[in-house]
Amino acid sequence: MDIDVDVNQSQAVYDHYREHQQNVRKARLMYGVLAARYRPRVRHIGDGRAQLRSAIRQGASLLVVANHVRLSDPLVLAAAGFRSPLRARIGHIRVLAKDELFAEPEQRRKIDALGGIPVFRRTDHGMRVALTAGQQMIDTCTYRMARGDSIAIFPEGTCNLDDPLHVQKLNSGVGHIARRAGERGADVVAVMAGIAYPDDSPRRAMVVLGEPFAISELESTTPAGITRVVQTELQAAVDEAQRRK
Repeated sequence: MDIDVDVNQSQAVYDHYREHQQNVRKARLMYGVLAARYRPRVRHIGDGRAQLRSAIRQGASLLVVANHVRLSDPLVLAAAGFRSPLRARIGHIRVLAKDELFAEPEQRRKIDALGGIPVFRRTDHGMRVALTAGQQMIDTCTYRMARGDSIAIFPEGTCNLDDPLHVQKLNSGVGHIARRAGERGADVVAVMAGIAYPDDSPRRAMVVLGEPFAISELESTTPAGITRVVQTELQAAVDEAQRRK
């Protein structure tokens, strides 16, 4: 049975999403509909496409990291996933999304079908409450990655309306998820997704996927060290998306 997505019962919420499973067939259908609606153009940096296919074949748990410039970004990223090697993971990709998107029942059914996991942000709920919920969210993500799921995240935390050319300072949660998933035995491979829009329409966005890299092979695998590398690599993907848009 579904549970209300309420920060006051955050542990119960994340207990639910630790085990919640999408209907894979429905997820593929919805991702396909989004791909037809938004028609993003997907490109890869270097040999990224072949490397991503290889990582998927080898069973890596993917950490897909995207910049956030518009409210449409999660839908565009899902559409891009359908048009890329990520399509093979549809039904086993969990997407972090702000909790207010789970409030309306019909919208929640769609978010759940797309693989949503709620995030209780400190800007909405205050530092103390969000910190506790954040630890529970990270535990849920790392648990799912250790079971083979992939996670998609927008670690800027909010839309970058002022300077979309430059990635905002990332929340360290991305580093904690990657580190702790690895400690639980997941083979974590990070994939950057740079999103850029050619005009005011959310359609025909340019989505550039960077070359995947294994978290375990980084020089520093502390959460801060991982976050620094992700920041640099995500900026490179955004630069390429802006160049090609």
